[in-house]
Amino acid sequence: MELHMHSHHWEARKPDWMAAAVAGFLGGAVLMVLELFWSTMVLDISPWTGSNMVAAIALGSATAQATAYSFAGAMLALLTHYVLGIAFGMALAAVIAPFHFDSSTGMALLTGAVYGLVLYLFNFYGMTRFFPWFAELRGWATLLSQIAFGMTVALMYTKLERQGEG
Repeated sequence: MELHMHSHHWEARKPDWMAAAVAGFLGGAVLMVLELFWSTMVLDISPWTGSNMVAAIALGSATAQATAYSFAGAMLALLTHYVLGIAFGMALAAVIAPFHFDSSTGMALLTGAVYGLVLYLFNFYGMTRFFPWFAELRGWATLLSQIAFGMTVALMYTKLERQGEG
């Protein structure tokens, strides 16, 4: 797997925003499946715990403590989760395109992994100032799922993008 480290200088190259949005959406789906698997199969907690925490971004901290299913909460959590996935996917594409991190699959995956690590630190350390209930999700499983998100988005972006048409 060749990384092409020498060719990553900045160039005024626009991302393919549609590919970035779809990649972010797909990365969000992978992240959601990983979170649901981890919470139900490994932690043996309600699969709605994570949804309620995400819905609490809009509905307030009391929602984060709920463990029961709420249709409105689940729909709001899905909407929030996918909007954030798309936004984070577009942010990653804004880094990948101008620096040519899409020059090889290996470079894209490495970029996505680093991006996932940065997202983990941002979301579970920086944003806990505003959403303190996310602090309880800090740990290896969440870190690995964020890295998987970044790698999925980067890989999907490189597969979907149309070079020079962004």
